Amino acid sequence: MPSSVDTRPVATPLLHLAPPFGEAPYRSLCTDCGVSRTAEPDRCGRACQFIKPDYAGLEAKVHGRARDPARPDEVFFGPFRRMLRASLVRPLADAQWTGIATRIAERLLETGAVDAVLTMAPDPEDRWRPVPVLVTRPEGMAGCRGMRMGYAPLLALVEPARALGFRRLAIVGIPCQVYALRALQDELGLDRLYVIGTPCSDNTTTERFHDFLALLSDDPDTITYLEVRADYHVELRFSDGRVKEIPFLQLPISKLPSDFFPLTCRTCVDYTNALADITIGYMAGQGEQWLLVRNERGEELLGLLGDEVRTAEPGSAGKRQGAVKGFLANVERAAGGLPLRAMPDWLRPLVGWLMPRIGPRGLEFARARVEMKAVETVLHLRRALPRRLRNMVPAHVWALVEPYGLRPTDSELPTRPAGERSAEGSGPA
Repeated sequence: MPSSVDTRPVATPLLHLAPPFGEAPYRSLCTDCGVSRTAEPDRCGRACQFIKPDYAGLEAKVHGRARDPARPDEVFFGPFRRMLRASLVRPLADAQWTGIATRIAERLLETGAVDAVLTMAPDPEDRWRPVPVLVTRPEGMAGCRGMRMGYAPLLALVEPARALGFRRLAIVGIPCQVYALRALQDELGLDRLYVIGTPCSDNTTTERFHDFLALLSDDPDTITYLEVRADYHVELRFSDGRVKEIPFLQLPISKLPSDFFPLTCRTCVDYTNALADITIGYMAGQGEQWLLVRNERGEELLGLLGDEVRTAEPGSAGKRQGAVKGFLANVERAAGGLPLRAMPDWLRPLVGWLMPRIGPRGLEFARARVEMKAVETVLHLRRALPRRLRNMVPAHVWALVEPYGLRPTDSELPTRPAGERSAEGSGPA
């Protein structure tokens, strides 16, 4: 899709900025990760997760091994050393949750481990619009806290970073950015790279996100914070200090256009950012953040926080199968649009009250969301781009949907990527 991101620079001395980017060339199934805006845009053909991804090969290269079938949760979440519930002892103001990702990036700059951090800051004229930035001083990370919604070519800043002499970088990115980064990592000329990943399943343009906010509140311009929580609520915060919680079942999904979320996001198979060194999200946090420490470098990143962070083992409760089956049926009925909900309005408040109490929670909630994304991927590709299934859906995704009656036909069976690596024994990148 054509890029809609506004890439005007952010005016602050704490950041290094690239020259304004031109329009991205058209790419089908594109999230504008930034590769198409670089000096070698043709690299999209081997860097894009939506063309012919090689998750198995890249996971083995980055983490030193493939997903371990003896650890069933790795089928859901990708390779990891350990999973944790965590929160900062002193939460950062204006951060999403307590601000662990921001604080790790600050610590990398404070300790001199990196020359710069590539991440997103808000556009000066629109707090929700993401703008890629190079942060070179710890104080600069304060301006990057919080969630944005929209497309932004983060990886287009790698070349300007190198031109400035920065060869030790950290990147805070979403899965489609991180996949392309890892696919091209060996040719970027970096001496050191840390990858802090955040989960992502659904993105949209900033303009459409504003339309969504207008459905949630009569005064959407005063909304300063939005979080989709694992307790089946969306939390809104307002500039006057008010907080509003909306149960999932009472969100105005039926009022959104059927293509509110693009096909890219509805066919993404990497919800948990499996190629990051550490993934920092919410799904299994049960009110805290959820960390997946994936490799030795991820351990190093978490270690930077020391006693600033408190951790615990993630919990798990409830059963996900009924919720996933219901989601599958709703996606099928939607015929390519957003999932339909056949529940009568009078029943929604009751079910909304029950879900946080008897529905899947903790790790079971995270497993449910990953299975839902896998189901969504298969159904939408079968409808819209059936020839892409063979290349876009890796074997571990078929394993996730098989219990729900979705199995590949002969023409859908995954092909082994031409560049797939058998990287047993290789160390973390």
